[in-house]
Amino acid sequence: MGVREGLLCLLARGDSHGYGLKLELESTTGHTWRLNIGQVYTTLQRLERDGLVRSKEADDDGRVVYSITDEGRAVAQAWMTTAVDLPVADRDEISLKILMAVRSGVADPRRVVERQRGATMGLLQDYVNLKAADDGGDLAWLLHLDRLIYSAEAELRWLDRVEDRLDALDAPSPALSRKQTREVVR
Repeated sequence: MGVREGLLCLLARGDSHGYGLKLELESTTGHTWRLNIGQVYTTLQRLERDGLVRSKEADDDGRVVYSITDEGRAVAQAWMTTAVDLPVADRDEISLKILMAVRSGVADPRRVVERQRGATMGLLQDYVNLKAADDGGDLAWLLHLDRLIYSAEAELRWLDRVEDRLDALDAPSPALSRKQTREVVR
């Protein structure tokens, strides 16, 4: 999600001024996304230029109020109903470290897996503790923590799989042949 889509979705609920939109967007995202107010106003200007919002008279406090247009509402709805493409993990650092350890012999790939597992377990414990400490009042924050927990659990399952594949090869040396490396990756 970009600032553009977030602002359009919030304006679909009702008119607001820039600072109010900033606060609401931060709150809606569980305060995991801090916005610069300048970015909000620049985006609102672009949205107005593109005919997706319109500015109204200033409110009693002198703040410019924005409302969404029919075209802006259609853009927000189209964005909301379009599936998100998951990023392809073709170059994430942990995968590359393990593959380089497998091929180069610079480090034992099992040790790389062990170190990453320890770090990921630490993060998972932190996320679980944060969730347990929450009083249940902020749905956005709880949903964000759920996402982080599930991602950490998925990484741990993947690390188990890497270790299983390495064990199946029963390679006596940390440096594997190209053929063995391809088998690990499969």
